[in-house]
Amino acid sequence: MQLNNLQPKTKNRREKRVARGGKRGKTAGRGTKGQKARAGHRIRPEARDIIKKLPKLRGHGKNRARTVHDSRVKPVVINLRALESRFEGGETVSPETLLSKGMISRRGGKIPTVKILGAGELSKKLMVTGCTLSGSARVAFEKAGGSVAA
Repeated sequence: MQLNNLQPKTKNRREKRVARGGKRGKTAGRGTKGQKARAGHRIRPEARDIIKKLPKLRGHGKNRARTVHDSRVKPVVINLRALESRFEGGETVSPETLLSKGMISRRGGKIPTVKILGAGELSKKLMVTGCTLSGSARVAFEKAGGSVAA
């Protein structure tokens, strides 16, 4: 057997080209005239027309995505009433102690920043380190005899 003796098992069948004579001539099953009769016709999806009619919202609005201030880290908020119930007098309030008492949890494996707000009453003398405080919380800590380290 040689290469010139080889023959394929199946015939090469060509796809039927429409509108080239034979059984499907003239309009080739497309009817007559109009957008649908043309070659490469494609009707626009109706949803696209609806989308194009919507007003464009720009800037810091509903469609600003999360990319505008994505790198900004929001602090975990703790109120004075929570500190009053969980801490004894003379203890130090820091992100590490809050984590050990189960008041905050890690974010991405790291201890998050903490902000203490002034909701509630504080009667115990507590020391604060490594946390940011609101104005009313700072006044409450100093009134109770505690100290705030920056």
